[in-house]
Amino acid sequence: MALHNIEQLLEKYDNAETTLAEEAQLKVYFAQEDIPQHLESYKLLFQYVSDTRQEQFTKALPLQPKRKKLYQWISVAAIAILMLGAYFQMNQKTTLEDLNHEELLAYNQTMEVFSLVSSKLNKGTNSLGAFKLVSSKLNEGAENLNYLKEFQNTAKRIIRND
Repeated sequence: MALHNIEQLLEKYDNAETTLAEEAQLKVYFAQEDIPQHLESYKLLFQYVSDTRQEQFTKALPLQPKRKKLYQWISVAAIAILMLGAYFQMNQKTTLEDLNHEELLAYNQTMEVFSLVSSKLNKGTNSLGAFKLVSSKLNEGAENLNYLKEFQNTAKRIIRND
């Protein structure tokens, strides 16, 4: 086959426009020993494709997958333990009278800390009102600035036309 025809087929092959018959012609051509130097890369490509078609997967595949029953039983046991723990925790009723002196002291201190944090958060929330006022005034100023820009543009147009 002429070298010019092979180069045209290779161009079609690179653009994925070849038919199966044309690809077969290319395979036959590149199976030869004497190939021009600038087409050696294609020879390697077609040899690789033909070699990989002949390869076969020979490893035996298991028909049924091995199941790991140990993990299933561990998950069942973990769920059972969690359910039992939750059941006993719900049945254990603790009131302030059931606490000893140290636990009651810790409870009272915790409640004082929570009330202090709550008061500080409420105070901070009230301060945010000032920020809202400042923000709204800034937005009004930005709108007024837009009016000034429009006025300035209009004035420039009037001055240019005179």
